[in-house]
Amino acid sequence: MTKESLRLLDANLNRLREGIRVIEDIYRYIFNDKEISSQLKELRHKARISLYEELLDSRDIQNDVLKKSTPSEQNRTDLHSILIANFKRAQESSRVLEEFGKLIDIKTSENFKDIRYKLYHLEKSIQNDL
Repeated sequence: MTKESLRLLDANLNRLREGIRVIEDIYRYIFNDKEISSQLKELRHKARISLYEELLDSRDIQNDVLKKSTPSEQNRTDLHSILIANFKRAQESSRVLEEFGKLIDIKTSENFKDIRYKLYHLEKSIQNDL
């Protein structure tokens, strides 16, 4: 696997886990919902690839051409907008990981596909909170 592919995997793994963590913490600390926060925690722990050192070595934050936030990323008006933004961030990242996971093995790809579909299901099941 190329350094560039590893860099892409690293960025999307971070993005996926961070997005899930924001949602998880909202359900844990604001809504006091043990069931949903536990489901999210389980998904976050499932979002792993056994290439930690290779991923870390490929990280190149200084040369990230889109490191600077866009105005839409800086604009959150309420809890609803935070939840939606982080669901979408996590779903999009899991899709990228599903595709690039195929370069590792089908099991890795299917793991991220499963995470993505569980995020879609969770988003729909808690739509009244969104």
